[in-house]
Amino acid sequence: MRHPTIKFPLPPREREAFPPNRNTFAMTIRDLERPAEHIVDRILDWDGTWFLARLALVGAYLLGGLVKLTDWPGAVAEQAHFGLTPPALWAALTILVELVGPLLILLDRALWLGAGALAVFTVLAALIANDFWTMAGPERFMATNAFFEHIGLVGGFALAAIISRMRRRLGR
Repeated sequence: MRHPTIKFPLPPREREAFPPNRNTFAMTIRDLERPAEHIVDRILDWDGTWFLARLALVGAYLLGGLVKLTDWPGAVAEQAHFGLTPPALWAALTILVELVGPLLILLDRALWLGAGALAVFTVLAALIANDFWTMAGPERFMATNAFFEHIGLVGGFALAAIISRMRRRLGR
């Protein structure tokens, strides 16, 4: 891909950091990208980034599961509020998925299973809790946003499963 050329004189310090192309003071966008690209590559290659990304993806589920586990009556009431019967069974299943799914993802063991379970759970929760098609006005607007944010999380789970699989193939 050919990048446009930017022509401007460089101060001495920048001239050393970005040597000019073809013995001119012109540089391409690519020349400007190199230092940032190097930093980004190092961050993305760091194993801690892979863990932190997974933690960011599943943190809310893990906390939600812990809150429900420590407040069983509240967990059952939440399921009853959404019309799920028997609410105790649905509360137990919710806690199970919200605790086991994130742990599988964080440990990167059977990540595909944890991601799949949380994806199905998230779609069901979005359909039950964010039924924007039955609402009007500002309530509909907020529920529509929440619904599609949940669908975005499903995409994140798919990406996590794909990346985990590729990392295993690369021996990482």
